[in-house]
Order: sequence, then C-alpha cells, then structure tokens
Amino acid sequence: MSTPNPELQLAEDFVRHTDCNLFLTGKAGTGKTTFLHNLKKNPAKRMIVTAPTGVAAINAGGVTLHSFFQMPFGPFVPGSETYGHSNQHKFNREKINIIKSLDLLVIDEISMVRADLLDGVDQVLRRYRRGNLPFGGVQLLMIGDLHQLSPVVKEAEWQILRDYYESAYFFSSNSLRQTELLAIELKHIYRQSDQNFIDLLNRVRDNRLDADSLRELNSRCIPNFAPQDDEGYITLGTHNRGVDVINESRLRALPAKMHSFSAEVEGEFPEYAYPTPATLDLKVGAQVMFVRNDSSRDKLYFNGKIGKITRIAGKAVVVKCPGDNEEIMVEPATWENIKYTIDPENKEIKENKIGKFVQYPLKPAWAITIHKSQGLTFDKAVIDAAAAFAHGQVYVALSRCRTFEGLVLSSPISLHAVKSDPTVLDFVNQACLNPPSQAQLLAAKISYQQRLLLACFDFEQLRFRLNRLLRVLLGNAQLVTVAGVADIRELEGRAGREICVIGDNFKRQLTTLFADGNLPQTDNAVLERIGKASIYFQEKIESILGDSLRALRVDTDNKEIGKKVKDAVNDLRKEVSMKTAAVKSCAGGFSPERYLRALSSADIDFKPDKEKKAVQAEYTAADVAHPELFQTMKEWRAQLAAKEGVPHYRILHQSVLIQIAVNLPDNAADMRKIKGIGPALFVKYGKELVEMVAAYRRQHAITEVVLPAAGAARPQVDAGQEKEAKTNTRQVSFDMFRKGLTIARIAEERGLANMTIEGHLASFVETGELAIDRLLSPEKQQAITRKLTEMKHSTHKEIKIALGDDYSYGDIKLLQAHLKYQGSNTAAPSPGRAQGEQAD
Repeated sequence: MSTPNPELQLAEDFVRHTDCNLFLTGKAGTGKTTFLHNLKKNPAKRMIVTAPTGVAAINAGGVTLHSFFQMPFGPFVPGSETYGHSNQHKFNREKINIIKSLDLLVIDEISMVRADLLDGVDQVLRRYRRGNLPFGGVQLLMIGDLHQLSPVVKEAEWQILRDYYESAYFFSSNSLRQTELLAIELKHIYRQSDQNFIDLLNRVRDNRLDADSLRELNSRCIPNFAPQDDEGYITLGTHNRGVDVINESRLRALPAKMHSFSAEVEGEFPEYAYPTPATLDLKVGAQVMFVRNDSSRDKLYFNGKIGKITRIAGKAVVVKCPGDNEEIMVEPATWENIKYTIDPENKEIKENKIGKFVQYPLKPAWAITIHKSQGLTFDKAVIDAAAAFAHGQVYVALSRCRTFEGLVLSSPISLHAVKSDPTVLDFVNQACLNPPSQAQLLAAKISYQQRLLLACFDFEQLRFRLNRLLRVLLGNAQLVTVAGVADIRELEGRAGREICVIGDNFKRQLTTLFADGNLPQTDNAVLERIGKASIYFQEKIESILGDSLRALRVDTDNKEIGKKVKDAVNDLRKEVSMKTAAVKSCAGGFSPERYLRALSSADIDFKPDKEKKAVQAEYTAADVAHPELFQTMKEWRAQLAAKEGVPHYRILHQSVLIQIAVNLPDNAADMRKIKGIGPALFVKYGKELVEMVAAYRRQHAITEVVLPAAGAARPQVDAGQEKEAKTNTRQVSFDMFRKGLTIARIAEERGLANMTIEGHLASFVETGELAIDRLLSPEKQQAITRKLTEMKHSTHKEIKIALGDDYSYGDIKLLQAHLKYQGSNTAAPSPGRAQGEQAD
C-alpha cells in the first residue's frame, strides 16, 4: 500500500486530531486491518484495541470487549442495573485508571458486535468517566465490514432485546445514536486486481446478483472437484463439524508417521484464544495453513498461506508452498496475550504481556470454516457455501480469493444462499452517502480545540463542589467542628469572584478571539491570552483554595454527616487538582494531547484524604491562643489538688487542659469530645470546666472557634525553634511579622490558621507594641468602628455579616484590640499609631 490512499489518510487525521466517532469500513481487502496495525505502531492517543472474539483480539493485538469491560455473556437490557451492581463489574484500581485516562477506544470486527454489548460498554465508561456524555466522552474508532459476518443473537435473547433495539447490529445501539457518527469507506481493493471479479464480488456483497452475474459466478462450479495435493487448494465450509471431518480424515489417510507437538503455554492465555491446537498433530504430506505472518525479515509466509509438509525431523518442520522455489524451515512462533496497565511514571497506557502461547504457526488445512477465514487471503479455494446460514457468509468466502480463476464452487450457489440484510444495506448506504471532506476535517479540528479550551477555563464544576461543601457544613453547623479555615463562606465568596466569575468572563473573551478557519493552537492572539490566563488562575486556585483545603479539618460524631463531609471535601480537592493541571498545561501554549494527558494524570494521581478529626488532634502549649483561660484552669487545678492532697496531674493532665484551652468547649456535648475527658472525669469536673470556658468566651465575645492545624500537619522545625514556640507562641508570630512576613506566610510556615496569627498579633495591638495601621487600612478601621458602635450588643457573627465578605473575624478582633489600647491609654498618639511604633 505504498500508493497514497486519500480515505486512509482522512481516517487517520480524524482519529488523531479530532474527537469524532468514526466507522471505518470497506470491502474485503481494502486495508482495514493494515490501518489498525499502523495505528498501533504509532498511537495517536491513549488507546486500547478490542474485538468481539478471542482470536480476533489476538490477531488485532488487543483484548476482547467482554474481558476488558467485564461483560456478562447475556443480553443487556437498557436501563437495567445488571452492569452497575454485580460482583463481575467491580473493577480494580488499575482498570479504573485505564478507563479514566482513555482517549480512544478501538473496536475491530465491529460487524460482529451486538447493539446491547455496545450499550453495556457505554454504561461502564459513563460510570467511571463523565456520566453525562455517551461513552464517557471517549472517542470511538469502529473498524469492519457489515456485509461480512454478523452478530450472533439467539432467538430467546432477541425476544428480550427486540423491544429495545431495531436490530442486533452495533449501529442500533441507543448510546451510539446519541453521538454523531462519521463513516469513511475505503475504496481501493488491494487483495484482487481483476476488475470483473471485483465487480462480481460487489454484486454479491450488495445482494444485486442478476441472472447473468449468477451464471458467471456458477461457471466456477466443478462438482466432485478433487485437486492434487500439491495444488494448494483449501475448502471453505459453513460448519465446524464438516470442516473437522475433512481435516481428520485426510490426515489419517496419509501413510506417514503422526508427529504430535505440544504448545508451550505460560501465564494467562485462555484456551478459547488459542490460534492453533495446543496439541498439533502433523504428518509428512499434510496440507497446512500458516496462521500468522512471518515476523522475520525474510517474510517467507503470511497468515493464510497454504503449503505441504515435506519433512519432519525432531523439532524441524519443513513446508513447501506452491509457486515457491525454496522450502520453509518452520520454527515455533510466539503469540502474546496482553493486559493494559498504566505506566506509573508517565501515566501512559501500556501493554503488559501476561501470557504467551508458543507453537508451530501451522494447522492442518484441507478445510477451514468461512467464519475463521475472515481476514485471510487464499490463492486457491474450494467453496462449499450452498448451506450458508448467516448474512455475509457467501461474500466472505468468495472474497478470500485473490483471483476468479483460483475459486472453485463445490456446488452451485443459489440466490437464496446469498443473504444480505436490508437493515445493513440501508445503514451503509446512508452512512457512506456523504463522506466527510477535508473542509469538514478542518472544521472538526477547530471545533475540537475550541471545546477543549473552553472546558479548560470553565469553573462551573468547581463552583458546584464548593457550594456543596458549604451546604453540608452550614446545614449541619451544630454537629460539626471546623478548623483551619476562618470563614468557609468568605472562602466561597472569594473563589466565586476571583475564579469562577473571571473564568466565565474569560470564556466569553476567548469566544470572541476564536477566528473562523484558525486552529487555536496556532493562533497567536489566542495563545497570548491563554498563557496569561494560565498564570492568573494557577495563582488564584492555589492561594484561595489550595492552602485552605490543606489546612481544613472537620470533626463530627455523626457518621452519616461525617461521610457527607468527607466526600464533599474530597470531591472539591479533586476538582481543584484537575483544574490546576488543566490551566497549567496551557502555560506554554496549547496542545490537545498535552491538555488531555494533564487531566488524566491528575485524575490518576489524586488520592482521597482519609477523614481527619480536628478535636482529637494532640495540641501543644504552642497552640494555646488563650493563655489567660489556660492559667485560670491551672490555678483551679492547683487549688483542687491542694484540697484533695494529690499531685496536680491526678486532677487533670496538663495535656487535657491544653486541649480545652485550644478548643474552648462551652457546652457539655463539646466537653465530652475532648480527648482525656472520660465519663468519670466529666461527672467530677465537667460542669465547672464548662462554666469556666463559657464565662471566658462571654467575656471576650468569642462566638466561633478557629482551631490551629494539628501539630502533625506543621512543617518540621529544629529543636531551638520548637522551644521558642513553646515559650511564647505569640511572640514568635510577632517577630516574624516585624521581619516583613505577611499573616498568610506566617500561618503557612507555622502550620497555623490565619485567624490564629491575627489573634497573636492582636495581643500586641492591645499593648500598643503594634500599630493597627500595619494591619488594617483606615477605611476598614472606620467601617468596623462604625459597626461596633452601632451594634454594641450584637455578636461577632452578626457584625461580620453586616460588614460583608470583605471583612474577616480577624479584622474585627484586631480593631477591638486597638480600641482597648486606646481606652487604656488616653495619652496615646493619633489613631493607628502606637507609642512603641513611634520609638522605632
């Protein structure tokens, strides 16, 4: 096939550069199988190759549809839950990752695939990918000739399926009908060169035989034809049993000694996929057929070539083929059974060899079934097709021959034997009526790239995931404790304004930039804008959501709510990971391949967080942001210990006091959650502890508790730093702030929440050591002061709501600290300045 073939090139371009579903068809011998093998050698996308039968899958270098998608061998009824809940459909992580990373699904010999099987494949792909898209958004390449072998459906099965499908053929699939299917028909026939023979085959294929063409075809009928053994004829029959009888009787009739060769089978290689018998019985003089192509550089034989065994000596089998001058020394060949896996390094789909079958690539071949001859080519064949029972059988048999002269009919063919299905004729005629053009190809490539870019900067799913988490947390506010994030609503507001809304605006801008006839990946105006957008969205996603999600901790005693929270958090984390990978892939230009690989890698790499419980974290003295309460409880403990004459730790361990001072539980339910407060201790001291904490919270107007990140989540620090932190955690934060670090940077380095750092700094604002102007703008100071004056008896939460999303609880706390400083120092400098600051 060295001559350029426009249909083959067009098909390759559609597969490589668009996401269009493609049906590649053509008469026998037009190069469909060769196209598939070339695609496998240089894969366009992450792809797997499948086929409906084991032998077809081995020949195509792939796997069966049933084995990969774990399909039961029964009818699939649309809408049933058969595939969703059976044990057979519980995929392992490896296969799920392959499905998630898949770009292209190739199905060879599509003529034998049933519509319900294709719908079953669709259900699996939707389950593990995008449930709103047919086949989960995977591109389909279906290869085959519908005029050849048809799908097998038993009468009892069709009685079930007939209410759901117009026919058993793949094109009646409900899922496929939801897609736009392009058909490309290969026209050039490589197997035959005699135009008269080609025309005759086309008439058989399309069921257009008239009296003259039938007479011409039957002119090759030679009843009781008995070719000489060295002529190399093979008989093509309709049924297995008839073929087996011919081969067994002819082999037994030979006078030579029988030699048996046992195959070497390693690993996983199912018996139904054996390409030749595991125990191969051969004799000198036996007619044999090669069952694979010669993989050596000599290319001495091909799949379907006929010859005669001339010598067998030990392990040596020598074959002489008609027309060849030299004999062929046949050696065992190896067939490999593959399994698709994900490469952990580059996340590509790769073929792993899980089994092999080693045997001489031969089988006795005085006869072969028409079914097994599909895809083979013979120079000489005797065809016994009078008993043809399936659509396309006569055409398959006749089209195996290279020439009209090499064909012999053992009995006349009647019009009744030439079966073709009107349903197939209608579909093929309609599908191939308007083949896609080069203009359609360019339009499809442009549309494909535009859709990918718009999807890249679409943050609607991110908005949905964040809103879902917000609803779960706020809807169960009395049952959950949130730590690490000061205000989840403020987080949602920022993400909405700075990511989702900007993303919507940018998509509209992109749409105006898309120029007719221009590929986005080569359009400089588009590339410039997406490069800048990539930088912007990477920074915003990380600063707004990345940091917060890493610090977020949620605790609840309610298992059902706990699962909802965990799922919502993990779904949001995954979406953040996916969108980060997507926009990052556009930083240096746009490539559909790079974009798709970035998405699938992020999907595969994502690991859901296990549930993290903030209340059960082991906090240390460095985490105590309320030293006054901590000291009050220690004094209370000392008085009790002295009264009872026991060591302090016999009342309560200091670690328990630390947990209370950090979590601030002001009711019995929350106090019972504190690690170390068992039922007995709660009976003895619980009420007093709750009253102490509640009084402290009322005194300091603390309505919401923001917990620091658990100690295990903090970056490692050396012993000196740790000692310093334990000595005075607020001083450490103040010193870092004076060195020029922002509150966010301090929180990140110390593994604490922003609000905790604001609380540390507020203590220095209250003493006058830190000017409020360094933390709050004059406008914010005035606005908060005004609300505090207007809403004297309101809670922090009510004041925060009145101020709006631009103000945090930390801002309010800082301003209150400043007002306390002003109230305690009437000689203070002008608002916003502290004496300590003036001295610097």
